Amino acid sequence: MLAGDGRDKTENMADNLVNTEINSVRIGAVESCFGVAGQPLAHPGRVLVGEGILTKECRKKAKPRMFFLFNDILVYGNIVINKRKYNCQHIIPLEDVTIETLEDLPDRENRWMIKTSQKTFVVSAASQTERDEWIQHIEQCVRQLLEKMGRAASTEHAAPWIPDRATDICMRCTQKKFSLLTRRHHCRKCGFVVCRECSKFRFLMPKLNQKPQRVCGLCYKELMAEKAKEEQAARYNTENFHSEVPMHDPSSEDDSDNEYETMKAWTAEFYLPPS
Repeated sequence: MLAGDGRDKTENMADNLVNTEINSVRIGAVESCFGVAGQPLAHPGRVLVGEGILTKECRKKAKPRMFFLFNDILVYGNIVINKRKYNCQHIIPLEDVTIETLEDLPDRENRWMIKTSQKTFVVSAASQTERDEWIQHIEQCVRQLLEKMGRAASTEHAAPWIPDRATDICMRCTQKKFSLLTRRHHCRKCGFVVCRECSKFRFLMPKLNQKPQRVCGLCYKELMAEKAKEEQAARYNTENFHSEVPMHDPSSEDDSDNEYETMKAWTAEFYLPPS
Protein backbone atom coordinates (compact mmCIF):
# COMPACT_ATOMS: atom_id res chain seq x y z
CA MET A 1 0.00 0.00 0.00
CA LEU A 2 1.30 3.43 -0.89
CA ALA A 3 2.20 5.71 1.99
CA GLY A 4 0.02 8.58 0.83
CA ASP A 5 -3.34 9.21 -0.81
CA GLY A 6 -2.84 11.92 -3.40
CA ARG A 7 -0.49 13.54 -5.88
CA ASP A 8 -0.20 16.86 -4.04
CA LYS A 9 0.68 15.17 -0.75
CA THR A 10 3.77 13.36 -2.04
CA GLU A 11 6.13 16.32 -1.83
CA ASN A 12 4.93 17.44 1.62
CA MET A 13 5.13 13.90 2.93
CA ALA A 14 8.69 13.48 1.65
CA ASP A 15 9.78 16.75 3.23
CA ASN A 16 8.16 15.83 6.54
CA LEU A 17 9.62 12.31 6.63
CA VAL A 18 13.13 12.88 5.31
CA ASN A 19 14.92 13.10 8.67
CA THR A 20 12.47 11.16 10.83
CA GLU A 21 13.12 7.96 12.74
CA ILE A 22 10.13 6.21 11.18
CA ASN A 23 11.54 6.77 7.68
CA SER A 24 14.91 5.35 8.76
CA VAL A 25 13.19 2.33 10.31
CA ARG A 26 11.14 1.69 7.15
CA ILE A 27 14.18 1.87 4.87
CA GLY A 28 16.16 -0.33 7.26
CA ALA A 29 13.38 -2.92 7.16
CA VAL A 30 13.48 -3.00 3.35
CA GLU A 31 17.27 -3.42 3.40
CA SER A 32 16.91 -6.26 5.89
CA CYS A 33 14.39 -8.07 3.68
CA PHE A 34 16.85 -8.07 0.76
CA GLY A 35 19.70 -9.21 3.01
CA VAL A 36 23.40 -9.00 2.22
CA ALA A 37 22.79 -9.64 -1.49
CA GLY A 38 20.87 -6.37 -1.81
CA GLN A 39 22.34 -2.90 -2.24
CA PRO A 40 22.21 -0.40 0.67
CA LEU A 41 19.15 1.83 0.34
CA ALA A 42 19.70 4.38 3.11
CA HIS A 43 20.85 7.66 1.57
CA PRO A 44 20.73 11.32 2.72
CA GLY A 45 17.44 12.89 1.64
CA ARG A 46 15.87 9.57 0.60
CA VAL A 47 12.31 8.82 1.66
CA LEU A 48 10.29 5.63 1.28
CA VAL A 49 7.10 6.88 -0.38
CA GLY A 50 5.23 3.59 -0.65
CA GLU A 51 5.36 -0.13 -1.29
CA GLY A 52 3.18 -2.91 -2.62
CA ILE A 53 2.87 -6.03 -4.74
CA LEU A 54 2.47 -5.59 -8.50
CA THR A 55 2.23 -8.23 -11.20
CA LYS A 56 5.16 -7.92 -13.60
CA GLU A 57 4.80 -9.32 -17.10
CA CYS A 58 7.97 -11.36 -17.49
CA ARG A 59 9.33 -13.14 -20.54
CA LYS A 60 7.48 -16.41 -19.99
CA LYS A 61 4.55 -15.39 -17.76
CA ALA A 62 3.30 -12.74 -15.36
CA LYS A 63 4.75 -12.96 -11.85
CA PRO A 64 4.16 -11.09 -8.56
CA ARG A 65 6.97 -8.74 -7.55
CA MET A 66 7.44 -6.51 -4.50
CA PHE A 67 7.90 -2.84 -5.42
CA PHE A 68 9.23 -0.02 -3.25
CA LEU A 69 8.86 3.59 -4.36
CA PHE A 70 11.38 6.06 -2.95
CA ASN A 71 11.51 9.75 -3.81
CA ASP A 72 14.51 9.15 -6.11
CA ILE A 73 14.52 5.44 -7.02
CA LEU A 74 12.15 2.56 -7.73
CA VAL A 75 13.17 -0.80 -6.25
CA TYR A 76 11.66 -4.21 -6.90
CA GLY A 77 12.48 -7.84 -6.25
CA ASN A 78 11.25 -11.42 -6.17
CA ILE A 79 9.07 -12.43 -3.23
CA VAL A 80 10.57 -15.30 -1.21
CA ILE A 81 8.57 -14.73 1.98
CA ASN A 82 6.18 -11.79 1.86
CA LYS A 83 7.22 -8.91 4.14
CA ARG A 84 10.19 -10.94 5.33
CA LYS A 85 12.50 -11.92 2.49
CA TYR A 86 13.07 -10.76 -1.10
CA ASN A 87 15.83 -11.42 -3.64
CA CYS A 88 16.96 -10.36 -7.14
CA GLN A 89 16.92 -6.68 -6.20
CA HIS A 90 16.57 -4.17 -9.05
CA ILE A 91 17.11 -0.43 -8.58
CA ILE A 92 15.83 2.07 -11.16
CA PRO A 93 16.75 5.79 -10.94
CA LEU A 94 13.51 7.76 -11.16
CA GLU A 95 14.98 10.49 -13.38
CA ASP A 96 15.12 7.84 -16.12
CA VAL A 97 11.50 6.70 -15.73
CA THR A 98 8.52 7.43 -17.97
CA ILE A 99 5.06 5.96 -17.37
CA GLU A 100 2.56 4.91 -20.03
CA THR A 101 -0.95 3.67 -19.22
CA LEU A 102 -2.04 0.61 -21.22
CA GLU A 103 -5.36 -0.87 -22.23
CA ASP A 104 -6.73 -3.83 -20.30
CA LEU A 105 -6.35 -7.35 -21.66
CA PRO A 106 -8.99 -10.08 -21.32
CA ASP A 107 -6.88 -11.84 -18.70
CA ARG A 108 -5.16 -8.83 -17.13
CA GLU A 109 -6.42 -5.40 -16.08
CA ASN A 110 -5.02 -2.19 -14.60
CA ARG A 111 -1.80 -2.33 -16.62
CA TRP A 112 0.87 0.29 -17.24
CA MET A 113 4.34 0.40 -18.69
CA ILE A 114 7.47 1.52 -16.83
CA LYS A 115 9.95 2.78 -19.45
CA THR A 116 13.66 3.45 -18.88
CA SER A 117 16.72 3.67 -21.12
CA GLN A 118 17.96 0.24 -20.00
CA LYS A 119 14.77 -1.72 -19.43
CA THR A 120 11.08 -1.37 -20.19
CA PHE A 121 8.42 -3.64 -18.71
CA VAL A 122 4.70 -3.89 -17.98
CA VAL A 123 3.08 -4.22 -14.56
CA SER A 124 -0.49 -4.42 -13.34
CA ALA A 125 -2.20 -3.62 -10.05
CA ALA A 126 -5.00 -5.34 -8.17
CA SER A 127 -7.44 -2.50 -8.88
CA GLN A 128 -7.76 0.63 -10.99
CA THR A 129 -7.58 2.79 -7.85
CA GLU A 130 -4.30 1.20 -6.84
CA ARG A 131 -2.92 1.57 -10.36
CA ASP A 132 -3.83 5.27 -10.42
CA GLU A 133 -2.19 5.82 -7.02
CA TRP A 134 1.03 4.19 -8.18
CA ILE A 135 1.13 6.23 -11.37
CA GLN A 136 0.34 9.51 -9.59
CA HIS A 137 3.01 9.00 -6.95
CA ILE A 138 5.67 7.87 -9.43
CA GLU A 139 5.03 10.74 -11.83
CA GLN A 140 5.04 13.27 -8.99
CA CYS A 141 8.36 11.95 -7.66
CA VAL A 142 9.85 12.02 -11.16
CA ARG A 143 8.74 15.63 -11.73
CA GLN A 144 10.13 16.82 -8.41
CA LEU A 145 13.43 15.02 -8.98
CA LEU A 146 13.86 16.43 -12.50
CA GLU A 147 13.11 19.94 -11.23
CA LYS A 148 15.81 19.61 -8.56
CA MET A 149 18.29 18.27 -11.12
CA GLY A 150 17.39 20.85 -13.76
CA ARG A 151 16.84 18.10 -16.32
CA ALA A 152 14.23 17.35 -18.94
CA ALA A 153 12.31 14.09 -18.97
CA SER A 154 14.01 11.18 -20.71
CA THR A 155 12.92 10.51 -24.30
CA GLU A 156 15.01 7.40 -25.08
CA HIS A 157 13.68 4.11 -23.76
CA ALA A 158 14.48 0.44 -24.21
CA ALA A 159 11.90 -1.53 -26.16
CA PRO A 160 9.63 -3.78 -24.08
CA TRP A 161 10.15 -7.48 -24.74
CA ILE A 162 7.23 -9.24 -26.37
CA PRO A 163 6.34 -12.25 -24.17
CA ASP A 164 7.36 -15.68 -25.42
CA ARG A 165 3.76 -16.87 -25.39
CA ALA A 166 2.73 -14.15 -27.88
CA THR A 167 4.04 -16.06 -30.90
CA ASP A 168 4.95 -19.60 -31.97
CA ILE A 169 7.03 -18.48 -34.95
CA CYS A 170 9.92 -16.07 -35.52
CA MET A 171 8.53 -12.56 -35.87
CA ARG A 172 11.14 -11.64 -38.50
CA CYS A 173 11.43 -14.50 -40.98
CA THR A 174 7.96 -15.90 -40.04
CA GLN A 175 9.31 -19.30 -41.11
CA LYS A 176 10.96 -20.87 -38.08
CA LYS A 177 8.56 -22.46 -35.61
CA PHE A 178 9.76 -22.49 -32.01
CA SER A 179 10.23 -25.83 -30.29
CA LEU A 180 12.52 -27.56 -27.82
CA LEU A 181 15.23 -27.48 -30.49
CA THR A 182 14.48 -24.02 -31.88
CA ARG A 183 14.82 -21.55 -29.02
CA ARG A 184 13.25 -18.15 -28.72
CA HIS A 185 15.50 -15.08 -28.58
CA HIS A 186 14.73 -11.39 -28.12
CA CYS A 187 16.08 -8.48 -30.12
CA ARG A 188 17.31 -5.91 -27.61
CA LYS A 189 16.43 -3.05 -29.96
CA CYS A 190 12.85 -3.82 -30.99
CA GLY A 191 11.90 -6.49 -28.42
CA PHE A 192 10.65 -8.95 -31.06
CA VAL A 193 10.73 -12.71 -30.46
CA VAL A 194 13.09 -14.09 -33.09
CA CYS A 195 14.98 -17.25 -34.03
CA ARG A 196 18.72 -17.72 -33.73
CA GLU A 197 19.39 -17.16 -37.42
CA CYS A 198 17.48 -13.86 -37.43
CA SER A 199 19.27 -12.60 -34.30
CA LYS A 200 22.90 -13.57 -34.93
CA PHE A 201 24.04 -9.95 -34.92
CA ARG A 202 25.53 -7.98 -32.04
CA PHE A 203 25.62 -4.21 -31.64
CA LEU A 204 26.93 -1.95 -28.89
CA MET A 205 24.21 0.28 -27.45
CA PRO A 206 25.93 2.10 -24.54
CA LYS A 207 22.71 3.40 -22.99
CA LEU A 208 21.39 -0.15 -22.81
CA ASN A 209 24.52 -2.07 -21.86
CA GLN A 210 28.29 -1.73 -21.96
CA LYS A 211 28.57 -4.96 -23.97
CA PRO A 212 27.33 -5.62 -27.53
CA GLN A 213 23.75 -6.88 -27.44
CA ARG A 214 21.79 -9.37 -29.56
CA VAL A 215 19.76 -7.65 -32.29
CA CYS A 216 17.72 -8.88 -35.22
CA GLY A 217 18.87 -8.41 -38.82
CA LEU A 218 16.52 -5.51 -39.55
CA CYS A 219 17.53 -3.55 -36.45
CA TYR A 220 21.20 -4.28 -37.17
CA LYS A 221 20.90 -2.70 -40.63
CA GLU A 222 19.16 0.35 -39.15
CA LEU A 223 21.74 0.71 -36.38
CA MET A 224 24.65 0.38 -38.82
CA ALA A 225 23.07 3.01 -41.08
CA GLU A 226 22.70 5.38 -38.12
CA LYS A 227 26.31 4.73 -37.11
CA ALA A 228 27.57 5.44 -40.65
CA LYS A 229 25.56 8.65 -40.74
CA GLU A 230 26.99 9.79 -37.40
CA GLU A 231 30.55 8.96 -38.48
CA GLN A 232 30.08 10.86 -41.74
CA ALA A 233 28.78 13.89 -39.84
CA ALA A 234 31.73 13.70 -37.45
CA ARG A 235 34.21 13.57 -40.37
CA TYR A 236 32.50 16.52 -42.03
CA ASN A 237 32.69 18.58 -38.84
CA THR A 238 36.37 17.72 -38.39
CA GLU A 239 37.24 18.62 -41.99
CA ASN A 240 35.24 21.83 -41.70
CA PHE A 241 37.09 22.79 -38.54
CA HIS A 242 40.51 22.28 -40.09
CA SER A 243 39.57 24.18 -43.25
CA GLU A 244 38.53 27.20 -41.18
CA VAL A 245 41.70 27.35 -39.05
CA PRO A 246 43.83 30.26 -40.40
CA MET A 247 47.32 29.36 -41.54
CA HIS A 248 50.08 31.76 -40.44
CA ASP A 249 53.55 32.06 -41.88
CA PRO A 250 55.97 31.52 -38.99
CA SER A 251 58.25 34.25 -40.36
CA SER A 252 57.67 37.54 -42.12
CA GLU A 253 59.70 39.77 -44.35
CA ASP A 254 58.92 42.64 -41.96
CA ASP A 255 60.82 41.00 -39.09
CA SER A 256 64.05 42.72 -38.19
CA ASP A 257 66.97 42.20 -35.85
CA ASN A 258 66.13 45.50 -34.12
CA GLU A 259 62.82 44.08 -32.91
CA TYR A 260 64.60 41.01 -31.57
CA GLU A 261 67.08 43.18 -29.65
CA THR A 262 64.22 45.13 -28.10
CA MET A 263 62.46 41.91 -27.07
CA LYS A 264 65.60 40.64 -25.33
CA ALA A 265 65.47 43.70 -23.09
CA TRP A 266 62.01 42.83 -21.75
CA THR A 267 61.98 41.49 -18.23
CA ALA A 268 59.66 38.90 -16.74
CA GLU A 269 56.84 40.13 -14.54
CA PHE A 270 55.36 38.02 -11.74
CA TYR A 271 52.21 38.92 -9.85
CA LEU A 272 52.76 36.67 -6.83
CA PRO A 273 55.90 36.42 -4.65
CA PRO A 274 57.79 33.11 -4.86
CA SER A 275 56.79 30.61 -2.20
